[in-house]
Amino acid sequence: MAVNAAKVVAMQDDEHLRQIVNRCELVTADGQSVVWASRLLGTPLPSRVTGIDLMHELFGLAERKQYRVYVLGARREVLDRALDRLRELHPELAIAGYRDGYFTEQEEEAEVAAQIRQARADMLFVAMSSPNKEYFLARWGAELDVPFSMGVGGAIDVLAGVTRRAPGFSQRMGLEWAFRLAQEPRRLLRRYLVTNSRFVLLTLRQAVQRGLGRIESA
Repeated sequence: MAVNAAKVVAMQDDEHLRQIVNRCELVTADGQSVVWASRLLGTPLPSRVTGIDLMHELFGLAERKQYRVYVLGARREVLDRALDRLRELHPELAIAGYRDGYFTEQEEEAEVAAQIRQARADMLFVAMSSPNKEYFLARWGAELDVPFSMGVGGAIDVLAGVTRRAPGFSQRMGLEWAFRLAQEPRRLLRRYLVTNSRFVLLTLRQAVQRGLGRIESA
């Protein structure tokens, strides 16, 4: 599970999402702001591990080990472009199956889950928005019979070339969100203003509470 500032904020209001994240066997910091917050709070994380970087590493591992992968999510035309690019990068990769992420929960989810199970994949990459991908994996994970599942959000859009990833220096400075905002200002402006501001407040509040705790115990 890759956790960024937006997911940390969402977990404050979504108990179900918080429980899902807490049950994950692996949680990574997918955002420099999370790493900075960990340092401020005295529990420093070693580094940032982005979902898209981990996804690419796992595709390479799957190609070398001949693991079968299944990709779920994105619009169909975007998914087709991403798969074409994936085949260029990893020509020996075994793609067990794929499906776009546009289906209804009540009418089609069970069928989608059955298709994934029948594909006998070793790795599942779910390219849907949060918390939809987390909810899907929580509802159906046990039925999928896939050893490893991972939510990758918009990483498939980047792989397809639909959206661009921030340059390395922007990522290191924690400004990847600003690069994305410049690409989609109308969609992301309000969300980033609210989410980032709330994340900063949550971090400062936690820092104050920990500081008071240390004073009281001294």
